[in-house]
Amino acid sequence: MSIPLLTYAPSSQNQRVAAYEVPGDEQPRIFSTDNLLSPSDFGDLIEAAYRQIFFHAFAADRETYLESQLRNGQITVRDFIRGLVLSDTFKRSFYDLNSNYRFVEQVVQRVLGRDVYSEREKIAWSIVVATKGIKGFIDQILDSEEYLSNFGYSTVPYQRRRILPSRAEGELPFNIKSPRYDDYYRAKLGFPQIIWQVEVRRFIPQEQKPKAGDPANFLAMAQSVNATGNAPQRVSSFNIDIEKSVPYRQLAGIK
Repeated sequence: MSIPLLTYAPSSQNQRVAAYEVPGDEQPRIFSTDNLLSPSDFGDLIEAAYRQIFFHAFAADRETYLESQLRNGQITVRDFIRGLVLSDTFKRSFYDLNSNYRFVEQVVQRVLGRDVYSEREKIAWSIVVATKGIKGFIDQILDSEEYLSNFGYSTVPYQRRRILPSRAEGELPFNIKSPRYDDYYRAKLGFPQIIWQVEVRRFIPQEQKPKAGDPANFLAMAQSVNATGNAPQRVSSFNIDIEKSVPYRQLAGIK
């Protein structure tokens, strides 16, 4: 018998407030298969999905099989999102490097497009992770009424109501506000580190480096020689004996 989801009360957030949206460049662009006009739009939609879930996907992180299925209409955008969240890359980058509470927060931000309401919601979803595993948790998130009513089967999730017309600045993006490493794992992995550089280094291009026989090679050697001169002698002219100081030349035959 599975444990039912723990109830939690939603808090007041921007995406829960209905308002008149003013179109503009700052509003998020919605990527959906319902309004694709050219084959290149499919590539933009796939890149938007990678940015939302992974923030950045290297060539080794891409799910080419899922991309092919999506392009051929075999799966929906919702299935593509499920495949990305259940991929080995997402598991290694988020689940293995965070606690269940933080993993829940990361998934809610990226899949539902909002912050968690409270600590009680984290506890509620972490119980699902502990009892049903990652797959059961992701399926329950994607099958929820909140996801289906906001994104459905054809829309890539995005951060909802990040920009408000009445404010000069919007909410921070989730990838900046919630990095995938928390404090515990950052300390465990040994970063960030403060490196003090006491030596000033200068880069010299290869073509400007001195070659054999160049006088610049002897500059360091000359600077290393500790050459010290003799201090001048302080002798008074009254103490000089001219007769003793000038050598006397003896003439031959004179004794």
